[in-house]
Amino acid sequence: MTTWDPLLEVAREAVDLAAAIVLERRTGRVQAKGDRDYVTEVDLTVERTVRGFLGQRTPHIGFLGEEEGGRSAKGLTWILDPVDGTSNLAREIPLCGISLGLADGDDPVLGVIDLPFLRERYAAAPGTKATLNGKKIETRRPTDLADAVVAIGDYAVGPGAAERNRTRVAFTELLAATVERVRMFGTAAIDLAWLAAGRTDAAVTMSNKPWDMAAGVAIAREAGALVVDADGSHYTLRSTATVAVAPALAPAILDLLRRVDTERS
Repeated sequence: MTTWDPLLEVAREAVDLAAAIVLERRTGRVQAKGDRDYVTEVDLTVERTVRGFLGQRTPHIGFLGEEEGGRSAKGLTWILDPVDGTSNLAREIPLCGISLGLADGDDPVLGVIDLPFLRERYAAAPGTKATLNGKKIETRRPTDLADAVVAIGDYAVGPGAAERNRTRVAFTELLAATVERVRMFGTAAIDLAWLAAGRTDAAVTMSNKPWDMAAGVAIAREAGALVVDADGSHYTLRSTATVAVAPALAPAILDLLRRVDTERS
């Protein structure tokens, strides 16, 4: 049986190291790693630092980082986005953060997200409740989409982006006609953390990269959110999309997603 408190403390210590690097260093050289996709020296330094720290403290646990990969384990694997919101960071937009999750197989179970420029630290593990700067947080409980603020993930870039974005734009159009407000923050970590804190009511991303989602999904779930795939099935790191939502709004959000699929088929 896994004892989560010591692992949560290790995650906090790792993210402390990462946050200090983000705050103390200039962004450095910005390199393209794909179509409109970038990495900075800060991303690489954070990932190497956290990888080394976790390798010493928890050598039995696998590690997967966004920038330099790693190894997954059949059991537990640390999953890191060293800077979620690199484009924001490079332009001195303070909406960015470090996202460190722990997955048991394909299921995120523990997460720490630090937003260093906003001085916010989110954390959760099984049975511990989600917290913001040490204080318990919970999702809001709206019952009507007209009262909901919905965060959506970035539009696609890279090969096939035009086709994938047709679905995203169609979904955005349906949301704009239905919900109170639509928001795009440019970082999945903030999308999920702010849902957990009750600042938004849903976070929908039409993709699923483990380093983007692992920590935030664990935190959102512990705060009371429902997290599912686009078809309503249980979310895992192998899902095709990430739909995190205040439970009462889930049927309506999933219906909008089905309408997009129907209209495009």
